[in-house]
Amino acid sequence: MYIPKAVEELSMYLNKLPGIGPKTAQRLAYYMLYMPQNELESFGQAISTLKKKTSLCSICHNVTESSVCRVCTDESRDERLILVVEQAIEIVPFEKSGTFKGRYHVLHGVINPLENIGPEEIFLEDLVSRVAAIGGETEVIVATNPTMEGEATAMYIAKRLKEDSPSAKVTRLGMGIPSGAHLEYADEITLGHALSGRRGL
Repeated sequence: MYIPKAVEELSMYLNKLPGIGPKTAQRLAYYMLYMPQNELESFGQAISTLKKKTSLCSICHNVTESSVCRVCTDESRDERLILVVEQAIEIVPFEKSGTFKGRYHVLHGVINPLENIGPEEIFLEDLVSRVAAIGGETEVIVATNPTMEGEATAMYIAKRLKEDSPSAKVTRLGMGIPSGAHLEYADEITLGHALSGRRGL
């Protein structure tokens, strides 16, 4: 079957997105053929400026449009309560749930020796330094995904914080998140239960 090169090229890029298979990518590419040209141009502009208009928060490493994100500048949030997630997208459901009033720390990955990802390749030491700088009684809720890598990262965080900040309390999300699941797919109620049922590490 003949497919125009432009459609094939776009399908190839769409297929690289998570959850988009080859058939869906092709359908989306053909769908875009029928979009008005001005909408297509706006869509392309949004993609091309995505990384140019965003950066990482200098404190928590969340994706933001300024040097410090809105959560870190919000004085009503408890800086002594830090929720640690693997990726920035995992903050979204916690914010939607409205149950968490602390601040965040985004690791941008997990420890994974098979892929040569150690503690130095993620923002783990920044978390240790951040907790030490706050001092006193701080609670760090480790919300890494319940996978082998997520659990290993959680244990490493607990070990490092006990060494550098003995007064810090390290907890793990409680029941509610099924083993092997990813937080970005969890609903607000499940996350609420997981937060209230967190346990010590």
